[in-house]
Amino acid sequence: QVQLVESGGGLVQAGGSLRLSCAASGSIFSSNAMGWYRQAPGKQRELVATITSIGFTNYANSVKGRFTISRDNAKNTVYLQMNSLKPEDTAVYYCNAPNAYGSFRYPWGAGTQVTVSS
Repeated sequence: QVQLVESGGGLVQAGGSLRLSCAASGSIFSSNAMGWYRQAPGKQRELVATITSIGFTNYANSVKGRFTISRDNAKNTVYLQMNSLKPEDTAVYYCNAPNAYGSFRYPWGAGTQVTVSS
């Protein structure tokens, strides 16, 4: 069973930067698209960014130009570089692998909290 462990969150002032990491156990990581998702208090979980197995990326409009998703298949790790952070980016951030049916391949991890102060 693949396990996902997110890290790198914290408290940062508006305009600051953070780099999130998601480490995945299991050798099938490299063949799957991966994504970052976030959930703010009282809101549904939403897509932030995805990256295919060969590096094609897609971003939510709200983070385009500020966030960058990348992956290191040798380390079974996906990253999210977040720059120019805004208070509305405050949320718990999760990673997972989307499947073709609108669902996800793996159990959700605990996520990592990102708090952006104004």
